Amino acid sequence: MPVELVFVGDLMLSAADPGSYFDPARVLLAGADAAIGHVEWPHTDRGQVYAVDIPAPAVPPAHLDALADCGFAVATLAGNHMFDQGPFGVQDSIDGLRQRGIVPVGAGMTVAEARRPAIIERGGLRLGFLSYNAVGPRESWATSVKAGVAPVRVHAHYELDIASPGSPPTEHTAADTESAELLQADIEAARAEVDVLSVCLHKGMGFVHAQLAQYERPLAHLAVDAGADIVIGHHAHILRGVEVYRGKPIFHGINHFVAAYTEQTDPLSPAAHRPRPRRAPSLDFFTVDREVPHFPFPSESRHTMIARVHADADGIVDAGYVPCYINTSAQPVTFGDGADGKATAAYVERITAEVGLPATFRWTSAGPVFFERGTAAAQLVATDAGPS
Repeated sequence: MPVELVFVGDLMLSAADPGSYFDPARVLLAGADAAIGHVEWPHTDRGQVYAVDIPAPAVPPAHLDALADCGFAVATLAGNHMFDQGPFGVQDSIDGLRQRGIVPVGAGMTVAEARRPAIIERGGLRLGFLSYNAVGPRESWATSVKAGVAPVRVHAHYELDIASPGSPPTEHTAADTESAELLQADIEAARAEVDVLSVCLHKGMGFVHAQLAQYERPLAHLAVDAGADIVIGHHAHILRGVEVYRGKPIFHGINHFVAAYTEQTDPLSPAAHRPRPRRAPSLDFFTVDREVPHFPFPSESRHTMIARVHADADGIVDAGYVPCYINTSAQPVTFGDGADGKATAAYVERITAEVGLPATFRWTSAGPVFFERGTAAAQLVATDAGPS
C-alpha cells in the first residue's frame, strides 16, 4: 500500500483562532500518512526584531496548535522570515513544534542543525526531508555561531550593456558553487538514510508565475541529481508550474496555504505594526484583492494547492495535487473535478505551459496528476526534461 505525502506552502498564522482557517482542508490533511507545511513566521513570546525588510510578527507559540490539530508531521522552516524575531524566534519555533509532535527542519541554532534532515517513519518507509532558503536575506542565514536557516546562496549578475539608460537590465542568476556543493552533500548523506527524500526550497520571484529565475530549474535539477525523490518550492505567494525531471516530480511553487493576517500584521494596512519599507517594488506589481480582508496579495494568489505524492518501497508511484481556492474568509477550500477545481487546474496547466515546463496532466479520483510511474508519458519526460 503506497504512503501518501501531502505538502502545503507558506503558513502565516497571526490571526486569532488560526485552526479555523484549516477547516475546509482538515479532513484531507489529517487523512494523509504525512502532512508537511512551511511555517513562514517565527512563533515566540520573547522575540526582538532583527529584519531589515518587512519584519514578520512574533506569532504566539500557541497558534502552532492549529498544525497539530490537522496532524502535520513535519514543518519546514528555511525561509526569509524565520530569523525576523532573532534567535529566540528560531529556538521557540523549533521547541513549539517539537512539543506538539511536529518535526522541524531547515532552521537551528547553528547551520549544522539547520542542515540536518528530518526523518519520520510511515507505512514501513523512512521518509526524509530537507529545507533550504534560496532568497535571502543574508541576516536569515545560520552560521556556525548564529541561529537561522539553512541557506542556498544565489548570485545575481546584471547585464547593462544591452539596456538603454534607465531601463531594466538583464538579470542572470546562479546558485553559488559552495552552496550547491553543500546542498548536494546534504542530499547524498540523507539519501543513504531514507527510502523517500523530499527537498523543500524557498525560492523564486515574488508574485511572478510566468517566469522562473535562471537559477531555479538548475537548482531543482541538482537536488534530483543528488538523490531527491520530490522537490517542493514555495515563497513566491503565487502558484508556479510543475515538471518531471528524471522520473521525479518537481513543484516549482505551491503558493501560500493559510494567510491568516490581522490588521496589525498586514503590511498594507494603515494600522500595520510591520511598516512597509520605502523601497518595496514587489508590492507594486499587482492590485490587492480586497474581497479577502487583510490579504495583501493579488486575486491570482487565491489559487493554491495541496501537493500530493504517493510512494512505496520502489519510489514515487504518482504525483499531482488537490486544487484549492482561498475564499473570502481566507480559508483554502479544496475542490474536486467540478467547475471550481477545474478552474484552478486550468490555471496550473496554463502557467506550466507558459514557462515551457515538461508536464502533462490527467484527472484521477485523487485530482490532477502529472506523473504516474510506468506510463509512457512519464518515461518520455524522465529522459527528455528540456533545457535548464
